[in-house]
Amino acid sequence: MKSVMEPVAGVILLGVQGAGDAHGLPPLFSLLAIMLISVVLVSLLLLRLQQSLLIGYFICGVALANSGVLGGMSSTGVEAAVAQMSEFGVMLLMFTLGLEFSLSDLKYLRRLAFTGGGWQMGLCMVPWLLLGALGMISWPAAIVLSVALAMSSTAVSVKSFQDMEMAGTPSARMALAVAIFQDLFIIVFLLFLPLLLNGSAAGGEPLAGSVLGLLWRGLAFVALSLVLARYVIPRLLHAVALTRNRELFTLTVVGLCIGLAFCGAMLGLSLALGAFVAGLAVSESIYKHRILADVMPLKDLFLTLFFVSVGLMIDLKVALPAWKMILGSTLGLMVLKTALITAVARRLGLAPKSALLAGISLSSAGEFSLVLVQKAGGSRLWSSEFQQTLLASAALSMAVLPAAMRAAVPLGSWLEKLGWRKASTAAVVEPVLRKRVSAMEGHAIICGCGPVGQKLNEALHDQGITTLIVDLNADTIRRLQKSGQPVLFADAAHSETWDLARLEKARLVAFTFPDATVTATALEIVRERAPEVPVIARARFGSDQKRLRLLGADVVVHDEEQTSKAAVASAVLLCNPEGTDLKAAAKESTP
Repeated sequence: MKSVMEPVAGVILLGVQGAGDAHGLPPLFSLLAIMLISVVLVSLLLLRLQQSLLIGYFICGVALANSGVLGGMSSTGVEAAVAQMSEFGVMLLMFTLGLEFSLSDLKYLRRLAFTGGGWQMGLCMVPWLLLGALGMISWPAAIVLSVALAMSSTAVSVKSFQDMEMAGTPSARMALAVAIFQDLFIIVFLLFLPLLLNGSAAGGEPLAGSVLGLLWRGLAFVALSLVLARYVIPRLLHAVALTRNRELFTLTVVGLCIGLAFCGAMLGLSLALGAFVAGLAVSESIYKHRILADVMPLKDLFLTLFFVSVGLMIDLKVALPAWKMILGSTLGLMVLKTALITAVARRLGLAPKSALLAGISLSSAGEFSLVLVQKAGGSRLWSSEFQQTLLASAALSMAVLPAAMRAAVPLGSWLEKLGWRKASTAAVVEPVLRKRVSAMEGHAIICGCGPVGQKLNEALHDQGITTLIVDLNADTIRRLQKSGQPVLFADAAHSETWDLARLEKARLVAFTFPDATVTATALEIVRERAPEVPVIARARFGSDQKRLRLLGADVVVHDEEQTSKAAVASAVLLCNPEGTDLKAAAKESTP
C-alpha cells in the first residue's frame, strides 16, 4: 500500500505539507487539506471501478498515516486534530439520528424492533461477555467490547439495500427495525459509558455514588432539554425563519447541536448524547426537513473524515504482523452475527432467503463500534495491539458488507435448492386471522391499502365482489377490521401469506403499491401456485413495468405514464379558450 500511495500523495501534497511546515499552519488545517484532496482522488478511482467508497476512505487514512506524508506534523498535533474531527463527525451523526428518529416507525415496527432487536443485541453480546466471565479480560472491557461488536452499520446496509433496489423488502424492514433498537440501546449505553470508563481508570470510587450522581445529572439534562424543546427552540427557529436568511438558519441549527452537546458535556455526559437530544428536540418541528437539508451535507463531510480518521489510527507496523488475526476475527464476527440474526429473523417469520439477507446486512460492525473502540482504547481497557486488531477488523467488516449483501441473494437461492425452504417457519399472521378467510372463494386479493388500494376496494365492492386486503400497516388493519373488511396483517413476499389468502380460489390479485421489488417476489409465488389467476401490478418506472410483465403480470399500471396522460389532458383543457368552466373540467379529468 505504501509503494502505491506514497508517490501520488507525495507529489500532490508536497506543497501543502511544505506550506504547513514553513508557515506554522495549525495541524487541523494541514491535516484537513491533505485528507480532503486524497479522498477526492481515491473516490474518483473507486467510482470508476464501481466499488464501495467506504473502503476508499479507510485506505486513504491508512495510506496517509503510514506513507510519510504527515511526517512534517507532530504526532501530538495529528492525534489532537484527528480526535477533534472524529468527535465533530459523531456529534453530527447523533444530531441527524435524533432528527430522523420516528416514533411512528417505532410503532409500526415495534415487534421486529423490540423482539428482533432485543434478541439480536443479547445474543451477539453473549460471546464477548463470556470472556469477562472467564477472566480473560476485565468486566469493563468485556461490556464495551460486547456492545461495540453487537452494533451494526445501518448506514452501509441501508445504502446497499437502496443500491440493490430492495429498500422495501422484508429484509430491509428487519434491518431498519433492528437499527431502531440499536439506536435506542446505544443512547442509553452512552449515558453510562463515562462512568464505565472512568470507573475502570480510577477504580476507587463507590459504584452506588457514581450511579446516583449520573442519574441526577441525566435527569437535570433531560429537564433542561424538555424546557428548551417546549419553550425556547421553537420560538428561536420561528424568529430565525422569519428573517429568511439561509446562513443564519444553518448557523442556528449547528449552534443548537453544539450548544446542547456542550451542556451535556458540562454535566459529565457525552457530547454524542447531547447532540442526539438536540436533534430529538427539533424532530417534531415544522422545520425538520429544512434542518435535515442544511445539516446532511455537513454530516456526510465529517463522517467521511471520521472514516478516514479511523484509517489514520492504523499502524501498519503493528497491524501487518497480525493480518491473520484481523482476517480471522473479521470472518468470525460476520459469520457469527449472520447465523444469530438469521435465526432470529426466521423465528419472527421471515422467509429463508429474506432472513439470510437480513442477517448478512447486520453482520458487520458499525460506526458506533469504531467510536466505542476508540474511547475504550483511550482509557487503556486493552493493549495497543488489540486496539489495532479491533479497529482493522471493524473497518474491514464494514468495507466488505456491500459485496457480502450482493452475494446473499444467489446464496439464498442455492440453499433453498438444497432444501432450506422445507424447514419449518413461523406463522406470519395470528391464528384468528386464518379462520376469518378460511372459507373465502371468488374473492379479489388486494395487496396494500393506500389511496390506490382503497379506490380499487370500493370499486370492487360496488360490483359485488368480495375482497381480501393484505397489508403491513397495523393502524390500517385495525381500521379495516372495525368496518368488517376481511384483512390479513401479512407480507405479500411470504409464501405462507398466499396459503392463508386462498390464492387458488381467488378471481383477481392486485398489487397497489409501487415497490416493484416486493411485487416481483410476490408475483413469482403467485404465478408458481396459480398461473391462471389474473394479476394487476403497479410500477413507478418504465423498467419496472417491463420487468413485471416478464414475470407474468397481466396488467401493469405505469405511474409516470398515467400521470403524463392526466397532465396532458389537464393542460389541453386549461389552454382551450372555449368553454366556461375549464378548471372544473380539468379537475374532473385528473384521476
